[in-house]
Amino acid sequence: MTTKPAVLFVCVHNAGRSQMAAGFLRHLADDRVDVFSAGSEPAEHVNPVAVQAMAEVGIDIAGEQPEVLTTDAVRQADVVVTMGCGDACPVFPGKRYEDWDLADPAGQPLEAVRPIRDDVHRRVQALVAELTEQPTRT
Repeated sequence: MTTKPAVLFVCVHNAGRSQMAAGFLRHLADDRVDVFSAGSEPAEHVNPVAVQAMAEVGIDIAGEQPEVLTTDAVRQADVVVTMGCGDACPVFPGKRYEDWDLADPAGQPLEAVRPIRDDVHRRVQALVAELTEQPTRT
């Protein structure tokens, strides 16, 4: 792993789970980790309910834009966290891969997205602690 680890979060539309994870990682790790997110079939915009759920915890992802998953994005990452993209995610030797089994917030009401957001938060906190070996903010 490089001096400053790079993490890529990947889900199909790059509009919910991966955007929430990237938002949490940017918030919790400050500048200690490079953060990227992408999707195998990116949506036109970030899920507005995911934006609302994140705003409730003080993190603004409204200005984010879903990006297409590229081979270069995977190549630059030290850790690739997939969230339901299946075989669409390229695999490179020497990379660390994690698959987070998370419900898809697409089409869900805010009440259903909050527990997904909180699960993402817990997982990202653990990842930050592991990558930086320092305590994280809450």
